[in-house]
Amino acid sequence: MSRVQTVSVEADEGDQRLDRWFKRRFPQISQGMVEKMCRKGEIRVDGGRVKAATRLEAGQQVRIPPLPESDAPPPPARTRVTDADAKMIRNCVIYRDDHIIALNKPAGLAVQGGSGQTDRHVDALSEALIFDAEEKPRLVHRLDRDTSGVLLLARTRLAAKALTAAMRHRETRKIYWALVAGVPTPYLGEIRYGLVKAGGHGKGGEGEKMIAVHPRDIDATPGAKRAHTLYATLYRVASRAAWVAMEPVTGRTHQLRAHMAEIGHPIVGDGKYGGSGQENEGDGWGAQLGGIISKKLHLHARMMRFEHPETRKIITVTAELPPHMAQSWETFGWTDDLAAEDPFESLQ
Repeated sequence: MSRVQTVSVEADEGDQRLDRWFKRRFPQISQGMVEKMCRKGEIRVDGGRVKAATRLEAGQQVRIPPLPESDAPPPPARTRVTDADAKMIRNCVIYRDDHIIALNKPAGLAVQGGSGQTDRHVDALSEALIFDAEEKPRLVHRLDRDTSGVLLLARTRLAAKALTAAMRHRETRKIYWALVAGVPTPYLGEIRYGLVKAGGHGKGGEGEKMIAVHPRDIDATPGAKRAHTLYATLYRVASRAAWVAMEPVTGRTHQLRAHMAEIGHPIVGDGKYGGSGQENEGDGWGAQLGGIISKKLHLHARMMRFEHPETRKIITVTAELPPHMAQSWETFGWTDDLAAEDPFESLQ
C-alpha cells in the first residue's frame, strides 16, 4: 500500500470529473473503488468531502488515501488500429500543429461509437493520430456518419476546453456545401424552424430523426429547440438541383438536413429526410436525381474558421469534396473556384 499523499491538479487537468482525473493518475484503481473512497471520505478535495462526479479546477489539492500497488489490474489496453486504418486516418489530416488536428472526414465513417457501431470510428482511430503527443487527440465537435469534411480534434486538454467553449459560444464559423433537390428561392435566405426529436425507436432510426417546428410554435412544443441556418444558392441545374452553401448559426442534431427538407429542397442522397425512393423531377422534392449521380448523401463540411486556442490567430481550414460529390460536381461542370470561400461574409 502507498502512503497518504496530496496531489495538486495541474493547469491542463482542470474542468474534468474527479473520477476521470483519478483514473488517469492511478489507472490500477477501478471506478467502483473511486466511488467507494469518495463515499467513505477517504478522497478529499481542498479538505472537503466530494463525489466521484465532482469537477476539479486547476490548483486544487486532492487527498489520496493509501492505494494498492501489487496485484492491481493493468490499465485498459488501447484500441488496436490496423496498419491500413492508421494509414487511412493519417491521410485524412489536413492541418496539424502542437495543439490541433483537423481531418477531412470521409463520408460513411462515424465520429464516435454508438448503437450498432463498430470500433471503426474516428474516436477509436485517433489512437493513430497521437504522433509526438502523450495521449490521443480529443473530439471537440461532431459530424454525422454520412457527412464528410472538416472535423477538429484537440491535442491537449487546454485546447479542447478552449475550442469547446468557442463552439458553445458560437465563436467559430462553419460553411457546408450541399447538392439539393430543386432550386431554393430566394437565392440568399435563412431558415429559423425549431427542431424536436421524433418519438419512436424503430428499425429505421426514427428515434434519431428531427421534426421541424414553425417558429411560432417552438415555445409551445415540449423539447423543441430554436435553430437557425443561413443558405446561399450558388449554381443551379435548370430546376432540378442546386449547389448550396449553408452556415449553421446554431448547432442542432441534423439541423441542415432537416431545415433543407422543410423548405422543400432536401439534400440529395438523404433518405432520412428526403425520401430514399423518390426521384426529383424538378418540383423540389425527392432526394435522388437518378442517372450517374451517386445516391450517397451530398453534404460536406467545406470550411471552418476559428481562433487558435494558443496563438489566438484566426485559422481557416478547407476540405476537398469527397469522391462521390466531386463526381457530381464534374458532371454539372462545377469547380471549387466558382464559389467564394465565405458566401456569408457580407452578412457578418
